[in-house]
This record gives sequence, C-alpha cells and structure tokens, in this order.
Amino acid sequence: MHPDFWHQRWLKEETGWHQEEINPHLQSFWPALGLTAGARVLVPLCGKSRDMLWLAGEGYRVLGIEISPLGVEAFFAENGLSPEISTAPPFRRYRVDELEILCGDFFDLGPDLVSGVTALFDRASLIALPPAMRPAYVRHLHGLLPAKTEVRGLLVTLDYEQTEWAGPPFAVTPTEVNALHGAYFHIQELVAHDLLASTPRYRERGLTRMMERVYRLTSNLMTIPRP
Repeated sequence: MHPDFWHQRWLKEETGWHQEEINPHLQSFWPALGLTAGARVLVPLCGKSRDMLWLAGEGYRVLGIEISPLGVEAFFAENGLSPEISTAPPFRRYRVDELEILCGDFFDLGPDLVSGVTALFDRASLIALPPAMRPAYVRHLHGLLPAKTEVRGLLVTLDYEQTEWAGPPFAVTPTEVNALHGAYFHIQELVAHDLLASTPRYRERGLTRMMERVYRLTSNLMTIPRP
C-alpha cells in the first residue's frame, strides 16, 4: 500500500487497529521466549502501540518503526514522554532512555539501524499489508536481522474470510504464515482465540469468523537464507 494511504488514515484519525490496552498475548507468551535481559526488540509498523511501553518496562531495549510522524508524536504525547529527537537518515529518531522509534518507511530501513536486534514483536505489521506486499515485507525483514544469531519473537495475525471484509487489517492464514516465514523461522502456533464472540464490531461487519492467532518464531539457523 502506498505510504499516502497510512498518512491519510492517521490524519483522519482512522486508526481502528490501535489498542489502548497492552496486548494480553504479549504479556502471556513473551516471558517464555527466554530472552536475555536488555535484549533489543524490533517492533515494525509500530504505530503508537502501548505494547512498546510494556516491553521497555520489562527491561528490553525497544526499536519501533513507524511511517507516520503523527503516530510517533502521538505515542510520546499520550504517554507523557519527552523524546530526544535526532536524524538517522533517511529516518527521524525519537528516543527516551531504552525506547526508540524511527520515523520513516520500513522498506528504507538498513541493517545498520537494527544492529543488535535479537527479538521481534509483530502484532499489526504483517496483517497491515495486502497479499502482494507481504513477500517483500518478509524478505526485507529477514534481510535486516543479524545472520548466525538466534532471533525469537511473537507474531499475531487475524484469520477470517477475506471476501467478507476488504481490510485492513487483512486476513493471514496459518498456511500463509508458514509459506512466508517458514524458510527463516521455526514456527509454533501458541493459541487461536475466537474474537467474534467478544468483539461486536466484527459481527456488525457481517463476519462469520474471526480468529486471532499467535505464533512463536525462532530463527532457523541451519537453513536460514539471506535475502
């Protein structure tokens, strides 16, 4: 999707993907990843997610990537934080202690800016992209991650009948998760949670199924190809 799409969504405050509460799956499953204290966590297409605050509060170094300046500024303003702002071409860097957000296009990100990353949290990035863009996103993501280093993380997706709703967020099936990430990661589905019963807006859209799936990802160091 063209960057202007997201800029317009933020400008019009059409940010239905944003969750005010910390993602419960993050809280439930992240500790079991067994990451070392102070591990650097990549949060692509982060928006103004409060999940980053939780990760930072747990002692991790957090690196978010967000294309919208409005989203980045809202994150810090709404959480009462005053970031140090600098340039990291082609990005603008916002930093408070061990929490950092790079404002710019994810596809412009180079490995130098993500050095030291050993963890990944993707709640709203893969599902934000239409099918045609997902392979390029995954190739670029894995090209950023350090070679010969085990990277662990969580991936959260939505799985529903795409013909019933155009998205975004888009439907991503378990089959596609394995097709996209299987060459790079060992993939373990941790939970499939039925959102239809607990989230009226999905029923109101006419959806007949809405599953939220959570996957544990662990680098496949033996076979991982470099894009």
